[in-house]
This record gives sequence, structure tokens and C-alpha cells, in this order.
Amino acid sequence: MKRGRFISVEGIEGVGKSSNIEVLVRNIEAAGYEVLTTREPGGTPVAEDIRSLLKDRGDEPIPEIAELLLMFAARSLNVNNVIMPAIEAGKWVVCDRFTDSSRAYQGAGRGLPMSTIEQLADWVHGDTWPDLTILLDAPVEVGMARADNRGVPDRIEREAHDFFARVRDCYLTLAAAEPERFVVIDTTRSLAAVQADVAQFAQRITNDISLQK
Repeated sequence: MKRGRFISVEGIEGVGKSSNIEVLVRNIEAAGYEVLTTREPGGTPVAEDIRSLLKDRGDEPIPEIAELLLMFAARSLNVNNVIMPAIEAGKWVVCDRFTDSSRAYQGAGRGLPMSTIEQLADWVHGDTWPDLTILLDAPVEVGMARADNRGVPDRIEREAHDFFARVRDCYLTLAAAEPERFVVIDTTRSLAAVQADVAQFAQRITNDISLQK
């Protein structure tokens, strides 16, 4: 059985990850592949409980390192119970965020050492990294204006502009460092234009012989 592929979708708040993941999955499925979608933090019942702890605006402060450890605890559950079994069964996995989010949010955003994040990544998922990553990009003011229209912000969405500027800059730096893995899509354009790019990306990867091995 051929190994499945692992694709992650990244970006700051308000860049349209959910709607564009739907387009990506629909086009991969149209090419004849079975696709499993998951998200981080989350993806399993226990990981979804951790997501609630991280997202809810409770009275108790969550230290930066606790946030990071909870993210990786949820990631361990998602990788071992969802992502790897699906890939080994030949399915394609599309994940809404992965360890690049920890690099961007807890690393660049919170100021935690990247060496700590890389060590946790090695412990939690080793060589299991996305084969490809879509970075949906927009300036912070654009993304946050869109996010504000979704309702009451969660604990992370309440962060200041400078926090998300650091997150975005980190994402762009990661994409520049790994151009063979990342594709960056400008989401300031019309939804139709963005979704056309996502569909074109799906067509390219499903026709790429190197990804079928």
C-alpha cells in the first residue's frame, strides 16, 4: 500500500483557512484520493478537550511554557491516533495547523526559545512533518478585521497587533527557508482568486509523481 501524504495549512487569524481547506480537500478527492481532515490543537476527543482549555478565556493565567506543552500534548494525540494511522493506510491528511504554528505563535509570538520547540517536536513526532504546507498570508490588520467579524475572540485572538505581526513574520521566514515545502498564497485578493490558487495547488500535487511514491 502506498503511503498517504500529509499537508498542513497555516496562517494567522482571518486568512480563511477553514473555507480554503474545504476547497483543497474537494479537489484532492476529485483526483481519486481519500482525504482525512484534522486540526490543531484538536483532532481527537482528548485533544479537543485540550483545545478548549487553550482557547477559553478563563480567569487563571496560562504561562507561555504551559501553553506550549499543552499544544504538544494535543499534537502527540493527533499524530499517534489520527495522522500516522491515516497516512499508513494510504490516506491523504490535511491538517489545520501543525508544528509551524508552535514555531510562529509560541516561538515568535510568545518569545519561547525555538530550541525548546524543536526539541519537543523531535520527541513528539520525530520525522513526521508535512510533505507540503500552504501558508495563507495577509497583513495583520486585514486578518484581524476579518476575525473580529466572527464574534467574541478567544484567548489567543485577543492578543495585540504586535503579537500577530511577529507570528506573521515568522511564518514568512519559515516559508522562505523551506521553499520546497511551502507555498504562500496571498489572501488579500478576492475569495474566488484565492480558491482558484488552492484548486490549482491541489491539481499540481495530485499530478506530482514524486508525491505518489
